[in-house]
Amino acid sequence: KDLSTLVTAVEAAGLTTSLSNAGPFTVFAPVNAAFDKLPAGTVDDLLKPENNSKLGDILGHHTYVGVIKTEQMTDGQSLGMVDGKNITIKMVNGKPTINGTVNIIATVPASNGIVHVVDGVILPE
Repeated sequence: KDLSTLVTAVEAAGLTTSLSNAGPFTVFAPVNAAFDKLPAGTVDDLLKPENNSKLGDILGHHTYVGVIKTEQMTDGQSLGMVDGKNITIKMVNGKPTINGTVNIIATVPASNGIVHVVDGVILPE
């Protein structure tokens, strides 16, 4: 239930089937509270059909093709995401973060990869 906003977004963007494929995928999955940190109205706006492409790009920026476990992450490591842009792993207090600001708060193995639950939405720069 902590990921219900993400699930709604994945469904709205029509990516349910894509993310159910064989993979392997690494998904950085923002909790509901992460979406709540965005400016008011942002999520509702992104869920509109006319913003499907933008929503897909943002979700693609949370998805890596391949499996990256936390113990494989290194400071300065760059990962090419599905949207064609990169994120950077930065070690903060000995723990990997995304771009130095988004923390991994849980990791869940999946049948087609791994899900890192994160406390922030990773916006493409």
